[in-house]
Amino acid sequence: MKQSTICFFLLTTLVTLVSTVAGAQTDEDQVKAVIESAYVQGIHNGGPVADIRAGFHPSFIMFVSASNNIKQMPLEEWITNIEKNRATSSNDGSKATAKFISVSVVGTSANAQLELYRKEKKVFTDNLLLYKFPEDWKIVSKTFYRHP
Repeated sequence: MKQSTICFFLLTTLVTLVSTVAGAQTDEDQVKAVIESAYVQGIHNGGPVADIRAGFHPSFIMFVSASNNIKQMPLEEWITNIEKNRATSSNDGSKATAKFISVSVVGTSANAQLELYRKEKKVFTDNLLLYKFPEDWKIVSKTFYRHP
């Protein structure tokens, strides 16, 4: 084999490898993408319920602190409440945006803290827990603080 052919082969292989690595999303990127799609766009910006279900694990629980007690809200109950609110409320068209404060990934577990804004006003600080499943990352739990 000629030296130029070997060089061409090695260069082609190197370019392919670099392209593959550069295009691959990190776990942190994947966690942020799931949160953006299912939680920010799906729940807060009126996205399809299918997008919500795609990003949340069916056994998801949201912990709600009220009157010195903790209420556990399963995903399907939350989705039912969201659908009722969408049918009865008039949305002024303002979109929610998220600012990620921190994302920590350890193996197949992740936690993310984010601030949710609407019309540049901080509305929520959310703490989301995720697990990585064979098909993708899924949100499994949430606690939050609603800003006054």
